[in-house]
Amino acid sequence: MIFGLEFPPLGHIVDWPGFVGEGEWWEINKVVLIYGLSALFTALIFTLGNKKQLVPTGAQNLAEVSVEFIEDQIVLPTMGHEGLKWTPYLTSLFFFIFFCNIFEVIPIFQMPANARIALPMFLALLTYVLYNLAGIREHGLFGYFKAMLFPPGVPKALYILVTPIELISTFIVRPFSHTVRLFANLLAGHILLVTFAILSAGLFTAKWYAVFLPLPAFAVVFFTAFEVMVSFLQAYVFALLSGVYIGLSVSHDH
Repeated sequence: MIFGLEFPPLGHIVDWPGFVGEGEWWEINKVVLIYGLSALFTALIFTLGNKKQLVPTGAQNLAEVSVEFIEDQIVLPTMGHEGLKWTPYLTSLFFFIFFCNIFEVIPIFQMPANARIALPMFLALLTYVLYNLAGIREHGLFGYFKAMLFPPGVPKALYILVTPIELISTFIVRPFSHTVRLFANLLAGHILLVTFAILSAGLFTAKWYAVFLPLPAFAVVFFTAFEVMVSFLQAYVFALLSGVYIGLSVSHDH
């Protein structure tokens, strides 16, 4: 307790009661609403990008530039031109994650949906299934696992060490780290913002302690701007790693 303020338990920071169907399996709360809005905004990107106009509007230009960004900064560097067929998936992944993240700094919402582990885990497992299926389709079942577990160029005597490491890192650790990287960064940022916001509110109503108000107030502004950058960066990193994993699974140059 600081300045008479009691900080909420960690579970209260990310747990929101349902406002529709509370207590039911289909309960709708703030986080579910953010999921829906993020999916809607992501679909809007594709809708605007698919409009056939001789003179593109500002919104269409924004959508086209966004898709080009995914192609130039994620697809081509990780998979080359053969990976352009994955552009719709990686574009959807990037924007859906970004919109889920950016609600952290939107008034009233003020909650990054990815600060709860369910969505990052689902997206990581979805990517995990897709790149393994893509690798099996490209190389065949036996050829894929041989390429992943027995990298060419390694002395055969070292396979006794290399193969278990590749098995654990590729098929076990990779989806876990993919999940935690997104979840942990958004949760940490959310906790920081909540902490300094509560401190600012407490100092605002305190007596002589109010002289310290500019410090946490500045921190709130700083971390809000920082979270905007983190929202973009974590969406980019998640989509980029997805592209890397897909590219590795279908590549013939291991």
